[in-house]
Amino acid sequence: MTNHSRIPLAGVIGSPIAHSRSPVLHNHWLERYGLSGHYIPMDIAQTDLEEVLEMLPKMGFVGLNVTLPHKESVLKLADIVTDRAALIGAANTLIFRADGKIHADNTDGYGFMANLRQYAPDWDPKSGPAMVFGAGGAARAILAALIDAGVPEIRVTNRTRPRAEALRNDFGAKITVVDWVQSPHQLWDAATVVNTTSLGMTGKPPFTLSLAELNPKALVTDLVYTPLQTEFLTAAAALGCRTVDGLGMLLHQAAPGFERWFGQRPDVDDEARNKVMGI
Repeated sequence: MTNHSRIPLAGVIGSPIAHSRSPVLHNHWLERYGLSGHYIPMDIAQTDLEEVLEMLPKMGFVGLNVTLPHKESVLKLADIVTDRAALIGAANTLIFRADGKIHADNTDGYGFMANLRQYAPDWDPKSGPAMVFGAGGAARAILAALIDAGVPEIRVTNRTRPRAEALRNDFGAKITVVDWVQSPHQLWDAATVVNTTSLGMTGKPPFTLSLAELNPKALVTDLVYTPLQTEFLTAAAALGCRTVDGLGMLLHQAAPGFERWFGQRPDVDDEARNKVMGI
């Protein structure tokens, strides 16, 4: 239990926000551990962001999760920014400290790695190159995590090549940029393959690149979790690859913030997964 003088409040801000599963997850944990607190979704316009961040701590908020379009903007408004959030260029977790300062962090990379460790415990990131599809904000978090884990080479491919080249400039010599149309031919020796794009998500265009040259020993994961079993993962599994879905990343990235806000490290288990999936 935490020692707040008021019932601690937390939430997730973005626009739109109605789709977020974070309230289901955090309120499940609050109920499961018998903790005093509430977690709510808030649709906040960009023009109101600074005023909202100034007001929420006065209302009893102890922190926030942050999603689009605010993940970059909150860095400029925070008093303290962790090294990993600065490297990624975005924050997904805010802590409103007792001294009035706003602490910004990014736990996406942690969530990504924890998900792989949970469902592929024998995965060795140092065993070979990684292929990362996409070059957006999620890709930046994944690159930082893979580099930190010791992946020897990371091949980045994106439909617009300049965005991938920007990642090479920011993350250094371990990054190799591969043309989007040529990327299927760079999969044969990849030990880790990650889709960070929205391709294949419900309501989005399909992922159409061929995975026929995938190394059957590769670990393949998709950050998309709606649907849970994407065509990207289905195709990889058909070739004999181990696959890990993206829902666990959502769950694991939420755990550090919950612990800081409510004083309890939550378990990321089947009960939490089922709750978020509505089972």
